[in-house]
Amino acid sequence: MLVIEPRSRCRAANPFDLGNEAGYRRWRHWKLALQPRQLQDLFVDVRDPHDLSAGERSALQACIARAGVAIYRSRVVDDDPDLPRRLGAQLGLHRLDANWLAQEDGVSRITVSGASDGHGFIPYTNHPIGWHTDGYYHPQRRRIRGMVLHCVRPAASGGENALLDHELAYIALRDRSPRLVQALMEPDAMTIPERRGEDGVARPAQGGPVFSIDDDGCLHMRYTARTRSIAWKDDEVTAAAVAMLRDVMKQSPAVWRVRLQPGMGMVGHNVLHERSAFTDDPRSPRLLLRARFLDRVQPPTEASWRNG
Repeated sequence: MLVIEPRSRCRAANPFDLGNEAGYRRWRHWKLALQPRQLQDLFVDVRDPHDLSAGERSALQACIARAGVAIYRSRVVDDDPDLPRRLGAQLGLHRLDANWLAQEDGVSRITVSGASDGHGFIPYTNHPIGWHTDGYYHPQRRRIRGMVLHCVRPAASGGENALLDHELAYIALRDRSPRLVQALMEPDAMTIPERRGEDGVARPAQGGPVFSIDDDGCLHMRYTARTRSIAWKDDEVTAAAVAMLRDVMKQSPAVWRVRLQPGMGMVGHNVLHERSAFTDDPRSPRLLLRARFLDRVQPPTEASWRNG
């Protein structure tokens, strides 16, 4: 089934503009009508993620248009750092985000290691990771919009991922209180304080909104459930908005939980996600390959529908 993703490149007609209630209602109807009803709706079988067939590519794009993310299943279990890049490129993801813990090719090897930023960087331990979107500490010019996460080896136990489409979180919050959505769209809603290393400031303070509208009209979200090294705007409406958002993530029926197996992976937009703690087999430790992109996955076809 071909899914036309309803997007507008005109901000004045954008459904995420709080002044455009009619456009929001039309987009909301489309979104809720096509959202997945069961975890199986997110699965797409592919022969080889390096080289998608036209049908596989369309199936992944359609699933991502509906749910923000797709879970692919394949028999490719090699430890190949080229896989996330090649898969992403076939879906319109080209601009890799580089970070110093990634390999030179821009692909991170997510496994328990001693690599750290000096503050116990969580993805490289076996501790649980709370709800977040990737790159929430990045400046606006480096927003993470697309991701590929490929499983080479799972943990002996645990390591389950939970996923929540950030557009559904937006709907839940806006339906309850547009005023609280507005609070989370303020440019100083959430700030990551500066981080000092031995030689001074390693990363300056980074403030910004939780919800924002990209130049292409798409909804972007930056969020972390961390309570340390984060500062929320100090007013009652922002505190209420953060509390309601946490409640949405806790109670939403649209949270999908999956434990990736070898050859499986997740690809899509930078949706909300968390990960449970895990226990490794020392002889075969957990290993995932991750690539993060500044691009969004291309929709199945260019949208002609307008929200104005």
